[in-house]
Amino acid sequence: MKVLLSAYACEPGRGSEPGIGWNTACEIAKYHQVWVLTSNTHRPKIEAELAHNPIPNLNFIYLDPFNWVYDWSYEGKRSQMSVYLHYYLWQIWAYFIARPLHQKINFDVVHHITYGRYSSPSFLVFLSTPFIWGPVGGGESTPKAFRENQSLRARVYENLRNLLRHFGESDPFVHLTAKKSVVAIAATEETAERFAALGCKNIQIYGAVGIPKVDIEQLVQISPTQRQPFRFISTGRLLHWKGFHFGLRAFAQTNLPDAEYWVIGDGPERENLESLTQELGIRDKVTFWGALSRQQTLSKFGECDVLVHPSLHDSGGWVVLEAMAAGQPVICLNLGGPGIQVTEETGFKVTAHSPEQAVNDIAVAMMRLAKEPELRLQMGEAGRKRVCEVYNWEVKGKYLAQVYQTIAGNQ
Repeated sequence: MKVLLSAYACEPGRGSEPGIGWNTACEIAKYHQVWVLTSNTHRPKIEAELAHNPIPNLNFIYLDPFNWVYDWSYEGKRSQMSVYLHYYLWQIWAYFIARPLHQKINFDVVHHITYGRYSSPSFLVFLSTPFIWGPVGGGESTPKAFRENQSLRARVYENLRNLLRHFGESDPFVHLTAKKSVVAIAATEETAERFAALGCKNIQIYGAVGIPKVDIEQLVQISPTQRQPFRFISTGRLLHWKGFHFGLRAFAQTNLPDAEYWVIGDGPERENLESLTQELGIRDKVTFWGALSRQQTLSKFGECDVLVHPSLHDSGGWVVLEAMAAGQPVICLNLGGPGIQVTEETGFKVTAHSPEQAVNDIAVAMMRLAKEPELRLQMGEAGRKRVCEVYNWEVKGKYLAQVYQTIAGNQ
């Protein structure tokens, strides 16, 4: 089949959105001829990779609106509004580039991959060929009970996020994207609900993130040990909605002897989190490592026992899959992507009724895993198996190839 992929973010060797775009394109190219629309900002890395490792059937078309190439080297300093504007204009530009390309190649399927956000449209639905939307997320929200005691900064962020989603759902082109999609793939159950409200008819739930085979092979080499001290680990950008403060409060409640908590990452909440450890009397048990390279982070996994990831609205959750591949049980909130990735066999999914209840339940899970080594090993092995069987990029590529074949059979 001839497939047109819309992957605004697409780059080898990256996680998050660029990693989703790149890995999806590479896997689909194993089965079909693929043309990828992406931004020029990813061109140097893509061309360098393909020069060393050519991939048959994979073609790239680079484009940006009005030759406006967004400089992502200033991540963290850029205006989110300028990102949204560039992305929206890029989507329009992509349609005008794709239309003559479709007349020449006659694509069998058009598929939108990144950005994975349900509240932004794809204008490629106007091409006369079946359109697949997703996996995309973004339908997740911080539960109401968790907003009451947030800082002013956090409340402003959450309100703006909800407002932008509301504007997106009011966009007639978002509704057209939903109604014209022959398949809409939601990364989370919350996003599936928003799909239904927008008028999508054929909705599937399937996670957007995965782990490349080479990374899985590296992570499974980590052997769980009965080490002392027992260590919990949380990793990611230190943002309020990542929920690191819930993990620290729960850890303080456990009073586990000879236990430690490692925090990897940096961000605007670091100072508040460090102050919290002083307030809770656990400062000598908590280590803030700051931002580390990916390899350094994976190395730290080998020195820890349990991942604590109480995020409030995560569509993906790469670190959850990495921890599972490393044989570590995961403690998370039963929300968003982690709520789908983690099962009762691989960790503890804590319901999110209130902050106090969540902290208490996280503390109980921490104590069980610290005191029951057999349970910890069972969950770790189950997690490894689940990653290999469900979240391996090769498996995800086969899933999408099957979706294409089903669509072709229905035409």
